[in-house]
Amino acid sequence: MNKIIDGKAIAEQIRQTIAADVSALKAQGTTPGLAVVLVGEDPASRVYVSMKEKACAQAGIFSDEHKLPETTSEAELLQLIDRLNQDPRIDGILVQLPLPKQIDEGKVLEAISPKKDVDGFHPYNVGRLATGNPLFRPCTPYGVMKMLEYSGVDLKGKEVVVVGRSNIVGKPVALMCLAEHATVTICHSRTRNLAEQVGRADVVIAAVGQPEMIKGEWIKPGAVVIDVGVNRVGEKKLVGDVEFAAARERASAITPVPGGVGPMTITMLLYNTVESAKRRSANK
Repeated sequence: MNKIIDGKAIAEQIRQTIAADVSALKAQGTTPGLAVVLVGEDPASRVYVSMKEKACAQAGIFSDEHKLPETTSEAELLQLIDRLNQDPRIDGILVQLPLPKQIDEGKVLEAISPKKDVDGFHPYNVGRLATGNPLFRPCTPYGVMKMLEYSGVDLKGKEVVVVGRSNIVGKPVALMCLAEHATVTICHSRTRNLAEQVGRADVVIAAVGQPEMIKGEWIKPGAVVIDVGVNRVGEKKLVGDVEFAAARERASAITPVPGGVGPMTITMLLYNTVESAKRRSANK
């Protein structure tokens, strides 16, 4: 019987642990703090930010929100980040992407202190992840790893195929799987014989951003499928990067879209913020 990996249920379990950790930190005089910076009026970004604010409130984390106009200059944003870097109440800084065209995203991400980079995108943290000594792991890939862990999937010696090579998901999740002693292949939209590559995987992690690009018939019987993709088809339908119905017939476990990886991303953002607060508390 194949199993649906329920991201909402796993996220809820982790959030209970987070709430308990926050209570313990507050008892020691430390309230975890997350600064969220939103520049402009992008509708999707506004939804994400409001979800993050709500999640912080539920966990007992102090949320410091900065909503800036679309016309904000790069210098103004960098000044704000510098202030947040110095603010002792703030354990994590998240700048919601994308940014308006007059602002260099790379420069902004590099301006965030690596010790407060709870998104795990600073080159320092990318380097630490690559060398096997991570300070912060990026939230979506970290959520994927937690889903595998909570589902009892041991990666040791397994063949993992990651479809997607982005800095946000594909590359970091490949590094995390390597750290768990998996044999990892990174594929992408231009990979030759993609069906053949996917077909030998014990675990498929799809993060290519193309609706149902990975066909169900490619999946090896008994494989585990983690679908990171969220693609809008038509007015209301959301689908992943994997042809879910057909893949479900062959996989031993599979994540749905929506309700799979999605709920894990914000949960791991809270988790990283609390880990940062624990370090601050230990250094008091």
